This record gives sequence, structure tokens and C-alpha cells, in this order.
Amino acid sequence: METRNLGKSGLRVSSVGLGCNNFGMRIDLEATRKVIDKAIDLGITLFDTADVYGNRGGSEELMGQVLGERRKSIVLATKFGIPMDDTDALKGGSRRYIMSAVEASLKRLKTDWIDLYQLHTTDPLTPIEETLSALDDLIRQGKVRYVGCSNLPAWQVVEAHWTARDRGLNGFVSCQDEYSLLVRGIDRELMPAMSAYGIGLLPYFPLASGLLTGKYKRNAEMPEGARLTVTQRLSDRYMSERNWAIVEKLESFCAERERTMLELAFSWLASRPNVSSVIAGATKPEQVEQNVKAADWRLTQDELAEIDRITAAE
Repeated sequence: METRNLGKSGLRVSSVGLGCNNFGMRIDLEATRKVIDKAIDLGITLFDTADVYGNRGGSEELMGQVLGERRKSIVLATKFGIPMDDTDALKGGSRRYIMSAVEASLKRLKTDWIDLYQLHTTDPLTPIEETLSALDDLIRQGKVRYVGCSNLPAWQVVEAHWTARDRGLNGFVSCQDEYSLLVRGIDRELMPAMSAYGIGLLPYFPLASGLLTGKYKRNAEMPEGARLTVTQRLSDRYMSERNWAIVEKLESFCAERERTMLELAFSWLASRPNVSSVIAGATKPEQVEQNVKAADWRLTQDELAEIDRITAAE
């Protein structure tokens, strides 16, 4: 397994990471144990979760039960900021909330520190200086090693960078955002900002909720139990005429090279600027194995140019 620095930081992560959003929601403790065991066996070191995953706390709790001593050998990443209750009282990036949220995550994860603590979404009610100052205190206390953000627009990432630099605070070393062959919006502004400031990218939804696996076909019967089959909002979002046209061209691209869509999706992401680790979820050990193997294709410059012609953002 290849390892890379997370942006310009000294934190090293596996080029394929394990997304842990299925734990405690789609799979139980024993299934979680099998997925984690396989990931560690295959050399995955980055395990990415969030306090809200698994119906608010379930993912972190299961990981805390499963990891044990192996926690010391992995890069454990979690997030805060999305509501953890129905009243919207437990959310955001305020100092008051961060200080309580980190303690709750540490307890659920059964660990003394978090390697990468990420602001999960923008908080329009809290100045970014307050958020960064609180996170900087956690780093100085040893409860957090590095900090990152997720789902922030480019201008806020730039604001956070300059605020941290001006105030002498630890800044975000990573951005975690949706990015795939079908969703390339961050190419316009966020990617250039990350390149300018040495921030690493952790792309999620690399397979566009499954549309890039090759198991869906236009005007064909949907696979039973598959995510886009059972989740209407996702099928409405991804199964557009534009995306079908792109997928069919990419399938031809893969067929000419005797490769799979899965290999293309992962290997293309691994080749992109700023990408440190591709975050991919799994419910079975076999999926983890497939994801790791899929990132081995070294695309040529001509192939990358052709992919750009097919998939470039509108």
C-alpha cells in the first residue's frame, strides 16, 4: 500500500482510506470487525469516521470496541459540527461545542487522542478564528494531532488559512469533499486553493454512490438492494442524462484497456493533484480488497487527457 503525506503536513496516510460511515448503521459489531481487520491486513492506515455516523455515535463506539491496541498503528480521523441532537443545540464550530464534542468522541473511540479532527461543515454563526483557536488548544493539549475541514467552500478554506497564519494558529492540513469522475465541481476553485496552500484532499463518494461501479445500466432493471435502487434522493441526483452519457463513454474507455470502472474511478482519483487518500466505505471485507486493488492502475498523460475530455465539469 502506497503512503502519502497529508498535504504539506508530516502526517502519512495510506493512498486508500476506509470510510467508516457504514459502521453502526448498515453493519453491526461483528461485520464491522471483519471490515476493519481486512483493512488493517491490507495496509490501510487511514480510518475516517464522524461523530454523527452510525445514528449519532454508533460508528465511533464500534470502532472503539474493535480497534484495541491496533489503534496506535493507524491514523484515526473523525469529524464534528453536524447536529448530534434533534434540537440543533449540539452542533457547530464554537469553542463551547468543540470542547464537549471532542471529549465525547474520545470516550466513544476509547482513545486519548485523535489524529485528524475535522470540521464537518461550515458554521455561519461562529467566526473561523474562534473555531481555529479552540482546535489549536486541543493540539497543544495533545488531544488532537492535526485538524482539517470538510464541505467548506473555497473562500472559507482561504479565509481559514490566512486567519491561522495571521494569528499563529495550527491551520487545516486537509479538506474532505465529494470528488469523482462525475462530480468535479471542486476543480474550479477549491483545488487551486489547496494547491496554493499545500492542503491535502481526502475525496469521498469516489464511486458516485455506486454509479461508477458498472453494475447500473441505463434503461435496465436496477440491482436488488443496491444503494441507488433503495435511496430515491441519490438516484435522482446521480442518474441524470449527463451522467449516463459520461458513464457509457467511460465504460468504453475501460473496455478498450481491459480494465474495470472501479479501477478507473480509484486510479484517476489517486492521480489527481492534492489527493492524499481516497476515502471509500465498505460493508464487506471483499469490498475493501477490491478498493485497494483498484488504485493500482497508473494512467498515462494521454489517458488522463482523454478522461478530462469526457468528464470535465460543466
